[in-house]
Amino acid sequence: MMTPRVRTAIKISALCLTWYLTSSFNNVIGKQLLNQFEYPMTLTFVQLVSISVYSIPLLRTVVNHSNNNHVVTIPDSLYWKIIVPLAVGKFLASVSSHVSIWKVTVSYAHTVKATMPLFTVVLTRLLFNERHSTQIYLSLVPIILGVCIATATELSFNTTGLLTALLATCGFSLQNIFSKRVLRQTNAHQFYLLALLARLSLLMFTPFWLLIDVRSMMYHSFENTNVESVICLLVLDGFLNFVQNIFAFTILNLVSPLTYAVANATKRIFIITLSILLLRNPVSMANALGITIALAGVFAYNRAKVVEKRGKTYLPVYNTGGKHNDVI
Repeated sequence: MMTPRVRTAIKISALCLTWYLTSSFNNVIGKQLLNQFEYPMTLTFVQLVSISVYSIPLLRTVVNHSNNNHVVTIPDSLYWKIIVPLAVGKFLASVSSHVSIWKVTVSYAHTVKATMPLFTVVLTRLLFNERHSTQIYLSLVPIILGVCIATATELSFNTTGLLTALLATCGFSLQNIFSKRVLRQTNAHQFYLLALLARLSLLMFTPFWLLIDVRSMMYHSFENTNVESVICLLVLDGFLNFVQNIFAFTILNLVSPLTYAVANATKRIFIITLSILLLRNPVSMANALGITIALAGVFAYNRAKVVEKRGKTYLPVYNTGGKHNDVI
């Protein structure tokens, strides 16, 4: 018979694989949509609406009947110090991410996002004064080198695409750091946190969407646009985004930030590979080399983190009470 540890490992592997696939197709469809409908803020708006709407039955059927977790009241101090900034960061990171894949190829945008360990190291040092080993700092060198090579050889290079990809990476890095802290400190269900962030983000983001995208669309002619196709792609993109967020938050709740970072790095390989195959964007040998070096640096960083935390790293396992333990 399989031990609880093995069952948990299989469960997490299955969750990761599904997360990789849904996230990859979400990015591919987003790129196809933005090629014919150049409104990245509308794409973000639809995704936030989708999460807010689809989470209603999810919260009722899963969270309210869950024995492992429950919806809790988040303290005001934590709400204003972490939840609200997280919600702002969510829509800013989403908009930046959509602008980046609009301006450059999906493969290049996600190569730039491979710099997430760099942002994590800098942010944890600035926010928590966390110091790291020499191996971790050295592992950042191939990441930076690889991204520089990919940037220099990227056929679709665009400055706006590069800067927004970096901004999105910083935003997602902050989300990963603080979302885990909220889940630990409040014992809130991960789906409740996802729905709460989406609704707050939607509330704060809607005025900007109305002022910028809706105002622009009022004066735009859609005669040469297949409106039915755009609507179908928007609905599909919103659903896929909701699903991949469900898997991302589930995995984040089950494992440590370090293990999540490893899974996220593997996901990036899936997205880059699948986008090149499906979208057929040209990739030179030098560009492919840069992508490979950057991703190798990410795995070197994760390996250095494992070595740094040796003795405290283990797979999450469930105890008889149904609650989980994860890596510190």
